[in-house]
Amino acid sequence: MSGAKYLSRNLWFAVAMAGVCGSAVAMPQKAAAAEKLRVGINLTTIETLPIYLAADEGIELTGGALPLLTAGKADAVTNAETQALLRSTANPDIRVILTVAEYSYRIVARRSAGIATASDLRGKKIATSLNSSAHFYIVKTLREVGLSEPDVSIVGLAPPDMPAALARGDVDAVSIWEPASEKSVQALGPDAVIVRGPRYSERFNLNTTSEIAADPVKRAALVELLRGIIRTSKEVRDHPDKVQPVIAGKLDLPLPLVSETWSLFRFPAAIPDDLLATMVEQEPWMAMKQNRAPRPREAIAALIDSSLWQEAAR
Repeated sequence: MSGAKYLSRNLWFAVAMAGVCGSAVAMPQKAAAAEKLRVGINLTTIETLPIYLAADEGIELTGGALPLLTAGKADAVTNAETQALLRSTANPDIRVILTVAEYSYRIVARRSAGIATASDLRGKKIATSLNSSAHFYIVKTLREVGLSEPDVSIVGLAPPDMPAALARGDVDAVSIWEPASEKSVQALGPDAVIVRGPRYSERFNLNTTSEIAADPVKRAALVELLRGIIRTSKEVRDHPDKVQPVIAGKLDLPLPLVSETWSLFRFPAAIPDDLLATMVEQEPWMAMKQNRAPRPREAIAALIDSSLWQEAAR
């Protein structure tokens, strides 16, 4: 998820979720006495749910992603793993500190465009958010059937615009996260066909910088936030019926839409064992997009800091 284009709201707001799923996160006295922990989140996606549930009065939530972090306007932000690769070329101190959620992508296509399988995407127009995890899923899907990006026409669109564009026939397929993906299915009705590619899940991560992680007060606050996310993620996994209305309300979505897409999500609140392998796989593609040489595995590994999660898990 690129996030930056679609999450440009600048209004800071506090979210108190005590009592929704257990008690709110208790912030350390030192952190509470200092400036609040500033966390930029995706305000439009289901993946953010555990953070909403974990946030308390010691945290300021705002719409934003990695550009907010690199501009020094946030202490932590959410974004997919592709964006850590994209932004870390200019900001190598970016660190992934937790995978909050995983989302299993699918391509929604028009049956009337002659699409039934991934092979039928040749020559078709596919809308996505450029240079994002959704874009990478198109590439990965095409590769599996012997195609590449030049074999299709990739169209950059804002997620909210995709369902209507697909229904009008402006594009033949879309690859995007929720809720735009399910809304695209609904917009097409019987004409919708789901194209499944190879196994790939977007990693919706919480990111900070090495400098912030080295600050004792901010590190303590981040660890407490991670503890809260670990706890609320268990609630999300164990009691989806209780938490789905929370995110439906936050995003102003119909509850049936959230329920319909729920099986596409996981909420691990951990550092997945294959996160590094996934980012290493994506690095050559991202390097091509940035017209640079791919970085070695060691440079990609340096972008993942599991120490805060390990501390929080203890």
